[in-house]
Order: sequence, then C-alpha cells, then structure tokens
Amino acid sequence: MAAFTCTSRPPVSLRSESRIASSPSARRIFAVSHESAGLRIRLSQSPASLTSKVSRPRRRGVVCEAQETTTDISIVNDTTWESLVLKADGPVLVDFWAPWCGPCKMIDPLVNELAREYTGKVKFYKLNTDDSPSTPSKYNVRSIPTIMIFVNGEKKDAIIGAVPRSTLTSSIDKFL
Repeated sequence: MAAFTCTSRPPVSLRSESRIASSPSARRIFAVSHESAGLRIRLSQSPASLTSKVSRPRRRGVVCEAQETTTDISIVNDTTWESLVLKADGPVLVDFWAPWCGPCKMIDPLVNELAREYTGKVKFYKLNTDDSPSTPSKYNVRSIPTIMIFVNGEKKDAIIGAVPRSTLTSSIDKFL
C-alpha cells in the first residue's frame, strides 16, 4: 500500500507515466499518476496562465508524493468479521479502506503507528471495502476512510475521514 506525504514546497516535475487532465468546468489542471491509483493532484497554475501565450506557473502549492509502506495490521473480511471483531475481548479498531482511496493512503502510516503504540491494549484490523462490501453496508459505512472502535462486539465509536493523530488517540483512549 502506498502512503502520501504532502508538503507545501514548490511542485516537483511530473514523471513520464503521469497524464495531465483538464477539468473544463472548474478550469483547473490535475495530474493523475498511475502509481497513485487515480489520486488527482491539483497543479499550481492559475487558469489565466494556462491560456496566455507566455505562461508563468506559480511555484507555490501542495505536493503529494507516494511512498510505499508496510503494515503489520491484520486483515479482516466478511467471513472473519464475527470471530475477529465481534467475539474479541476488549477494544478493537477497524480501519475501513480501499486501495484507490487517497485519504485512506494518507492516514495509513498513522494507523500503523498507533497499532504499534497500542499493542496489547487494542486489536487493530483493516477491512478492504472493495473485497468485503457486506460488512461496511451493515454498519452504514458511506465514506472512507472510516475507523470504528468496537468493545466486546459492540460498536462504540466511528471516525470518518483522514483525521489528525489527536482525534484518533482521544477516541481510542476513551475505551481503555
């Protein structure tokens, strides 16, 4: 799985395998990289600079770079859900994600770090919503990433979106 690091330094040049897509309605230009699984990254050029004969790209903006990460978090799916999550003793955190989801990739390193930090206190699992669509629909997961915390098989909390570390730790700490 790739994670994305975003910085506010001048944009770097695009790789040759990237393609440039223009959105006519919004008049914005995006880079769509094959390795980012379709994540659209807005380029730092104004619409005026794109139509003028002499274009001057702005050198400010946000740059997201993909980085490969490894995870030690176990995978849960529709068939193992009951035995691993619902019948578990103590708190269980489940990260609902998909491989094409940019924000899921952004918080992946944070979830991995928290899994190491809370080892022995909280069980961490990842559920790919594309591979196991039944379980997310039972729990009304409509946006990903969604992180749910279960205690003794009962859903206690849900965090939706790529949130800061403090939000996740405060949610986890409520159930320890």
